[in-house]
Amino acid sequence: MLRRDVLKSAAALAASGALAAPAIGRAAEARVLRFVPQSNLPNLDPIWGTQYVVRNAALLVWDTLYGVDSHLQPQPQMCEGHEVSADGLLWRFTLRPGLKFHDDTQVLPRDVIASLQRWMQRDTMGQLIHARLDGMDAPDDRSFRIRLSRPFSKMLFALGKSNAALACIMPERIAKTDGFTQINEYIGSGPMRFRKDEWVPGSKAVFERFEGYLPRPEPASWMAGGKRMYFDRIEWQIIPDGGTASAALQNGEIDWWETPLPDLVPLLRRQRGVQVDVADPLGNIGVFRMNHLWPPFNDERARRAVLMAADQADFMHAVVGDDAQMWKPLPSFFTPGTPLSTTEGGAALQGKRDYAAAKKLLADSGYNGEKVVMLVGTDLSITKGQGDVAADMLGRIGMNVDYVAIDWGSVGARRARKEAPDKGGWNIFLTWLAGADCANPAPYTALRTNGAKAWFGWPDSAPIEQLIADWYDAPDLAAEQQRIAALNRASMEFATFLPTGFFLAYQAWRSNVSGIVKAPFPVFWDVRKS
Repeated sequence: MLRRDVLKSAAALAASGALAAPAIGRAAEARVLRFVPQSNLPNLDPIWGTQYVVRNAALLVWDTLYGVDSHLQPQPQMCEGHEVSADGLLWRFTLRPGLKFHDDTQVLPRDVIASLQRWMQRDTMGQLIHARLDGMDAPDDRSFRIRLSRPFSKMLFALGKSNAALACIMPERIAKTDGFTQINEYIGSGPMRFRKDEWVPGSKAVFERFEGYLPRPEPASWMAGGKRMYFDRIEWQIIPDGGTASAALQNGEIDWWETPLPDLVPLLRRQRGVQVDVADPLGNIGVFRMNHLWPPFNDERARRAVLMAADQADFMHAVVGDDAQMWKPLPSFFTPGTPLSTTEGGAALQGKRDYAAAKKLLADSGYNGEKVVMLVGTDLSITKGQGDVAADMLGRIGMNVDYVAIDWGSVGARRARKEAPDKGGWNIFLTWLAGADCANPAPYTALRTNGAKAWFGWPDSAPIEQLIADWYDAPDLAAEQQRIAALNRASMEFATFLPTGFFLAYQAWRSNVSGIVKAPFPVFWDVRKS
């Protein structure tokens, strides 16, 4: 046999997988995880916004004092434990020994206090704590105290919740950055370092294992427990085209795809070496978010017209395709199947859609054909699908829609602007919320109606805020359920936003990757590759 024929045969064997790679190469490859996130990583400030892709990256780089487990219960994480006074006004927390930052300096209570002060500027639960805060201090090098003027029963949940903005612990010098200015130094307290020198926005983000991280001894459960990393590097590869990502997964060029397109799932399931499963059993709630500051949606009648015209089946088919098991109608703001789930007041989203009545109500609000600016992240199938349905629905009730097709990172930046829509602001954007964040009002940023301090759209309703406060004071589950029913009814009447339906999403990975769990976010600890 000629040498060129030998080489051809070897190449064919390698392409078919029959020619094994050297053992040392396989070992090195097993220490690198190549992951395709839901979208580009626009920044890495854990309190700057509420984009899940930023939260997911932040969970690798920073740790939190507490962390919610798979039962949505907060467990000690950086903390060894806590004590709370009988009147609920004094909380004393003790840090675990041996905690280090990525610059190998010790985590001290002053770092924690500065981090919490910055977090309280931006997070809704942090703001609730700040409103009753009498002070924070550090009696010694391992403990800190929070003194309140009024009790706050959800303290541990606030410190350990999974939705953005996260109460991440960073060095004091970085945490002293104003909460409305992005940090640019990423010295974390978590299991992975961020390689800023390898960051190529729109293309790649790299995380490297931090040898000085001290995992907790107990098994991991979502954000809680021992975060043991079995990879030296995790490489995020930004691949906005679904077909390209699918081919890369099938060819073994990537190991894990966070959000495979529903249309490609049947194909992926037929491929040897590929696994597909539901990402999170608590699912997601689609969101059509309206800007309450500017016409037409500063008028409640215009917002209610949207609820009257919206067909959740249309939205959900655009998001998940024709698989009826992957979605359900949701005449509610709360995650179905959870203890506080309710449909009280949800009639506006049920029954036949009445475009004529919606069009009349819109006219009654004073709308007269003005341009409505709708931001659509076209690089995400979830937002793109919802945006296309929304444009058609709004056209049916006589709205003049300016469909602004941009990437998700640009949506995240522009939706924070309060200027008039024709001056760089907006009227509508589409997104989704993890079901874990909608199971009760505590982490539910989008439900708040505290005006200038509210989530993008800035709804303002003192009665709804009072109902949320009443829920915090509920003495038992029965009282909570009663108050949530009233809250859901009031929020529907006010039309805080339009829930476009409940849906499940898939994740896909190579069969040689093990340890992937179902959760509201990618859980990288305990994942291995053979």
